[in-house]
Amino acid sequence: MPKSTYSREEMKRLSTLSPFELKAEFIKLAESAQADKPGQKGETTRTMLNAGRGNPNWVATGPREAYYALGYFALAESRRVWTADNLGGMPEEEGSAERFERFVRTHPGLPGIEMLKACFDLAVSRFGFDRDAFVHEMTDSMIGDNYPSPDRILTHTEHIVRGYLQDEMFDRRPPTDHLSVFATEGGTAAMCYTFDSLMKNGVLKKGDRIALMVPEFTPYLEIPELDTYDFDVVRVEASMFAEGGVREWRYPPEEVAKLEDPTVRMVCLVNPSNPPSLALSQRVTDQIKDIVAGPNPDLIIVTDDVYGTFVDGFRSVAADLPRNTLLVYSYSKHYGATGWRLGVIALHDDNVIDAMIAAQPQEEKDRLDKRYGTLTLEPEKIKFIDRLVADSRQVALNHTAGLSLPQQVMMVLFSLFDMLDEGQAYKQRIRTVVQRRLQLLLEGAQMKIAEDPKRAAYYIELDLLAEAERTQGKEFADFLQQNYEPVDPLFRLAEQTSVVLLNGGGFDGPQWSVRASLANLDDLDYLQIGHHLRAIFDDYVTEWREATGAGA
Repeated sequence: MPKSTYSREEMKRLSTLSPFELKAEFIKLAESAQADKPGQKGETTRTMLNAGRGNPNWVATGPREAYYALGYFALAESRRVWTADNLGGMPEEEGSAERFERFVRTHPGLPGIEMLKACFDLAVSRFGFDRDAFVHEMTDSMIGDNYPSPDRILTHTEHIVRGYLQDEMFDRRPPTDHLSVFATEGGTAAMCYTFDSLMKNGVLKKGDRIALMVPEFTPYLEIPELDTYDFDVVRVEASMFAEGGVREWRYPPEEVAKLEDPTVRMVCLVNPSNPPSLALSQRVTDQIKDIVAGPNPDLIIVTDDVYGTFVDGFRSVAADLPRNTLLVYSYSKHYGATGWRLGVIALHDDNVIDAMIAAQPQEEKDRLDKRYGTLTLEPEKIKFIDRLVADSRQVALNHTAGLSLPQQVMMVLFSLFDMLDEGQAYKQRIRTVVQRRLQLLLEGAQMKIAEDPKRAAYYIELDLLAEAERTQGKEFADFLQQNYEPVDPLFRLAEQTSVVLLNGGGFDGPQWSVRASLANLDDLDYLQIGHHLRAIFDDYVTEWREATGAGA
């Protein structure tokens, strides 16, 4: 295959972009390559394979059917109150559970009605809800005729989401301390709110030292560099190799030890990681526990655990270090629901953030009392998780804060579905999907990765330079570094094969690594991507041999 038409200078300039922005350039190249390969009657013979974004190509249908069935019941409840054409009223609580049971009996063929009943029955039996109160909360929320109240998250919804997190994030072994939950517009909103409120409350200050466990999802890399924060960033690098030169994407003890420095105020991690897609090892968790128990007891840990459901027996660091950890979770990937914008921030009531706020000097307390003074006569008693809610609406609009009620209903049904046998079967099915795609990609690429039982396999990050040294020796790896930009393979893939991957360097991984999502294409597409990646790699070997006479 020919080399890329882009010069090294152009590649170097473009590689300064966020990988998600650089992806747009690859897509243009891939689309252009399609147009240059016309088939019969103007059809293209090459399909663009964009494995650059983690939006899954599956959806959980059962809880969605239940959601739409609830919509019909909610409308029936509204029409009970006012019966004029196109005019209904607010659903009533008294007798709502009995009316729901009657609705189920009289609509046996309605898609999703049996799933809805199973979810409601489970909620009442597991959490001990008053049946009328719970059915009314779900019904009124489905109509969406009220502001969220409580604004942080609805009462029954919080119980259910907490139970879901305890099952899936805490391996059914939760800490004894109470967990409070804030429902947010996806995990991205949760990230923005967290950084913003930590600053607003003086817990972090501009220029403070924080740590990032890299490679890491790019917003965690880019937000600290904004002039609002300008944090001094310490990188904890997953730099371990297995025997034979295969990268493990694990954190050596000396890297984790960077967190012992008490000037490191906060550490952010994605667990399982993005892009390597590995859950944190128990060794690293234990080392962080020792650090918190010893030299850095006030370390704030922000853990983003969106991919946790893809690892058997996953246990968040928030379960082992509840006092220090703020948990971010999104329903987007597991349920194929990126468009729903469903996320949460979870924080145990006994936490270091509230302790830090309480220990601030009087001048800072006075400032914060003034900030939150319109909300209560005792603003100093507002917990950090409730300050997050107020800050999300500039405090002044706290009375209209909160995630929309229909979104909270969907969050409830996703959570309850997971607690049913059907939900657990669904979880195993999507795990099998991504693992199968990983094997097909590796088969096509003829590349080796480290075996790891904690691999989520939602993404894969392949270190091409390590692969070059492992298979051809250091001379070949040196040749690549001296003669090409690290993003050169990605430009070749896009131009020559219409395959779009992302540069691992953009996630603070090795510069010569590439990141592929295993979630958003058909299974056999990954075999094809692997073949194209292998062909590009073989081209480099040929160019090396022609240039140096190696292997002659």
